[in-house]
Amino acid sequence: MNYLNIVLPASDGKNYQLADFAGKKVVLYFYPKDNTSGCTMEAIEFTRLQNEYHSLGYTILGVSRDSVKSHCNFIEKQDLSILLLSDEQELLCNAFGVMKEKSMYGRTYLGVERSTFVLNESGAIVHEERGVNASKHPQALLDLLKKAA
Repeated sequence: MNYLNIVLPASDGKNYQLADFAGKKVVLYFYPKDNTSGCTMEAIEFTRLQNEYHSLGYTILGVSRDSVKSHCNFIEKQDLSILLLSDEQELLCNAFGVMKEKSMYGRTYLGVERSTFVLNESGAIVHEERGVNASKHPQALLDLLKKAA
C-alpha cells in the first residue's frame, strides 16, 4: 500500500492521509508512546519550535500506536499544539519500517523506533533519521532544514 494513501484518525477528530498534505512539506515523526518521558520531551520540543518549522514551510505530524483518546489526553496534559495521528493497526508504522524488535527487562517485543522523515511537497521522502535522541532531535533537524533552505 502506498504510504500516501493510508488514512489515520487524528487528535483533532478528523481523518488524514499524507496525500492530504500534497503541496506542503511535512516533518513526520514516529514515537513509541504518549506521556512517557522521552516522547513527552520530543513533543514539547516540536511544539516549542513549531513556528520556526512553519516559517520554513513545514507541517509537523506525530505518529504513534496510541488511540486518539490517548493523544488528546497527551496534548491537553502537555499543552501541545502539534497534530498527532493514531496508528493503532501499525499501517503507517509498517509502511515506513519503524517497527523494530526491542528488549526490556529480558522480554523482547515489537515497538516503534523513534524516527523522523521529511517529505517534500510531492510526499517523497527527502530525509530520514532513525533512532533519534528525543530531546535534541527537534532542534537538530530544524537547524539542518534551515541550512538546506
